[in-house]
Amino acid sequence: MSARPPVFVTFGCRLNAYETQAMTDLAAEAGLGDAVVVNTCAVTAEAVRQARQQIRKLRRENPDATLIVTGCAAQTEAQTFAAMPEVDRVIGNLEKMRGETWRALATPDFVGRTERVQVDDILSARETAGHLIDGFGTRARAYVQVQNGCDHRCTFCIIPYGRGNSRSVPAGVVVEQIRRLVDRGFAEVVLTGVDLTSWGGDLPGRPPLGDLVQRILRMVPDLARLRISSIDSVEADAALVDAMASEARLMPHLHLSLQAGDDMILKRMKRRHLREDAIRFCEEMRARRPDIVFGADIIAGFPTETDGMFENSLRLVEECGLTWLHVFPYSARKGTPAARMPQVPRALRAERAARLRAAGAERVAAYLAGRIGATERVLMERPRLGRTEGFAEVAFAADQPVGEIVSAEIAGADGETERLSAA
Repeated sequence: MSARPPVFVTFGCRLNAYETQAMTDLAAEAGLGDAVVVNTCAVTAEAVRQARQQIRKLRRENPDATLIVTGCAAQTEAQTFAAMPEVDRVIGNLEKMRGETWRALATPDFVGRTERVQVDDILSARETAGHLIDGFGTRARAYVQVQNGCDHRCTFCIIPYGRGNSRSVPAGVVVEQIRRLVDRGFAEVVLTGVDLTSWGGDLPGRPPLGDLVQRILRMVPDLARLRISSIDSVEADAALVDAMASEARLMPHLHLSLQAGDDMILKRMKRRHLREDAIRFCEEMRARRPDIVFGADIIAGFPTETDGMFENSLRLVEECGLTWLHVFPYSARKGTPAARMPQVPRALRAERAARLRAAGAERVAAYLAGRIGATERVLMERPRLGRTEGFAEVAFAADQPVGEIVSAEIAGADGETERLSAA
């Protein structure tokens, strides 16, 4: 009787999900079986707690499997997971992308041949492209990792210590991968990374992200849609802005890493922009491409945040014209400067996060209501569900061809489900 294939459990960001797919392929090539692999997230203390809880549950459900923990939390807190009796192996973020790691794990007597904890110094990492895969996501949309790591040291963030410094995939490698994806029938490609706008900083000539975007659109003319994931607006280069303004195949949707709307809080976060920079960027982009839709990350209750400082963040939702909000109550991460600052009470953080989410819900409802009567081009992700160019979900009453882009008149909007409905 052959061993069952490994079970993978993923926490955290889209990049982690991308890397889980790569690990699935590496484990299959190595012949690893009877294993459970947990790909962790370190962005908040709660994410680490949830991972530990899930590990205990997985061990109860899989008493005889080899339980392997990897990901950002394994990288930053290796000994925390090594101390758990449920865990057999702890693998770092560099090691998890190497074929030799999985071949060793698949060796019958690997227990006596390898270290229980394999976590190298991620800040010494230089490679990025070794684990590129031909697409991850739905049958319609593929995610392509073009960058990893971060050179910035925001005071609240542990991620650079889990991901390392910024590394870029060369443009030629990215273009060839996207060509393969288009040949396989993908209609949309999303460029992803930890700090996407730092792409190119470590490559010869230091090309900006906009150069990569324009090269993709020029070299892959059959690509129907190119979408950018999260960017740091202050680092958006002229070529990227020009592409967003002039290229119809580049989707009018940007998710901004804003984090706060108060200048003092932004300084204490060690961000690289002020509130006026964010407002000006959104105004300028909207002037050049009126249909653009903005999302944003905002942290509620950062240490030292007063009521007035929070109100500045709340007003930013309207002043920037944000629609799709990702709101996070501040979570202290041990080892970061912000964890040593005077903390806002937990209940107040939750209350402020709720107010931000309510403001975001109002913005979404208004945006969706404004699309009623419009004709949208919708990329079908499931037979009766797709997304517009502005990333709004659209529900259909009848099946549509998955993976195709269909034109649909919008008949209604539901602010509760945050969905449009097609006529």
